Formats: sequence, structure tokens, C-alpha cells
Amino acid sequence: MKKLSIFLVLLLSFGLLAACGSKETTSNSTNSTEKKELTIGATSGPYSDMVNKAIKPILEKKGYQVKVVEFSDYIQPNLALANGDLDANLFQHKIYMENFAKENNLDLSEVISVPTAPMGIYSKKFKSLDEVKEGSQIAIPNDPTNAARAFLILQDAGFIKLDPAANPLTVSEKDIKENVKNLQFKPIEAGQLPRAVESVDLAAVPGNFALAAKMNLLDALVLEKMPDQYRNRVVVNTKDLNKQFVKDIKEAVESEEFEKVIDEQFKGFGKPEWMLKRKQ
Repeated sequence: MKKLSIFLVLLLSFGLLAACGSKETTSNSTNSTEKKELTIGATSGPYSDMVNKAIKPILEKKGYQVKVVEFSDYIQPNLALANGDLDANLFQHKIYMENFAKENNLDLSEVISVPTAPMGIYSKKFKSLDEVKEGSQIAIPNDPTNAARAFLILQDAGFIKLDPAANPLTVSEKDIKENVKNLQFKPIEAGQLPRAVESVDLAAVPGNFALAAKMNLLDALVLEKMPDQYRNRVVVNTKDLNKQFVKDIKEAVESEEFEKVIDEQFKGFGKPEWMLKRKQ
């Protein structure tokens, strides 16, 4: 009977150890499945630079291996994200993301907005807005989203007055109720606007194209007061939204280290509302 009792105690102890070992193995298995190799896509220029200089180093300190893939168009980064070639991308604003996802039946979600190069009004003929003459010609983007941004800048500068009832995200030339300087609008493909600065009186150039053309954002006669919907954001597949690597990307962008790099190396970039509020 005594031997039987000893046997049962040993058997029970072995069972408990086995259970603990199994639990530890399960825990280790869970940890080992956490993604530590990330591929982040961005358009070549300021946003791939932002990933390389301001986001990648912080993630590497968290133990990630980060590969940055550069794109030269606005279509492939989302397709590559959707098919799993990327874990996240950085190149687009909210309106573009939502429209592209809807048109291509993708399930994408934003993680966090980042400082973004603003559109500006540039000129080789005028040194200030006060010098702009009656009837001056201004080149504007020919796509509706960026054209709306240009009209909002001109309204803020006092050159035009828009219909108060118009949606600020979709305003167009037809919404102009008053053209104070009788400006002449010349729609041009956005990528060609930096060249247009040489041939027209004024040009409304989106920040990413200005930087790609080696223009200084601070040379603009005026920079836009950018609505947050137009700020670029980190985007992931919706199914990944609650994964740890996404939380770590968000934490990296929210860090003081990230903002310090922006202040030092991305001068002229407009900061999103969440970043400005924490300074108040």
C-alpha cells in the first residue's frame, strides 16, 4: 500500500511537470510566431526617407528586421500590401486610400497619420503674394483631389472666395463665387507642376512632387493649411490591425525620437493634429 502511494505521488508529480512543460512550450510557440521581419513600402523620395530615417531605426531597437521597398507609382504599394508582399505602406492620404480600396475591393485600414509635405504656391515671377498681378495664370493639378487643395490655398490667401456650401474636399473651379485677381487656371498633371513653375506666373505644387524636383518647401509664397484627411498615413491590411507589429509601428511614430528626426530632417512638413495637440 505504501509503495502504491509513493507510485501515485510520483505519477502526479510527473504529470504536473509535463503540464508545466507543455504550457511553457505553448507560450514559447506563441512568442515565436510574433512577426519580427517587416517589409514596409513607400514611394521613393520623402516618404521612403521617412521610413528609413525616422521609423526603421526605432523598430530595429524593438527587435525587428525592417526592409523598405520603394515604389514609383501610387497603385502598386496598395496591391503589394493586399497580396502580402508588404506588411505596411506609407504614401497615401485617407481619401485616396478609401477610394482605392473601394474600387479594387481591398480591405485596408490606416494606423496613424504622419507629418506630410504640404502643397505650396510657387513662382519665379513674384517674390510675395502681394506682387501677384491681375489676370495672372496659375497652374493647378488636374486631378479633383489635389485641385481642391489648390483652391483652398487660394481662398486662404484671399485670391478667391468659394461657395460656403461646397464640400472643402471636393471643391472645384465651378464653386468659385469671387475671383479677386481674375486668376486664369491652367490644369496640369500633378507630376508636371514643378516644371510649370518656369513657364507660368504661379503654380500650385503638391509637396511630394516639389521635393522630388529638389524644390525647397520653404521657397513657396504660401504653404497650405492641410486638413488631416490629406496627410499621409501608415496603412495596413485590416486583418492585421490588432497585431503587435502594427502596435509597434504606431508607437514608433508617436515617439519623441520620431518627431525629433522630423524637426531636423523634414523641415516644412505639416504635422498632424494628434502631434500638435500633445504640445499644447
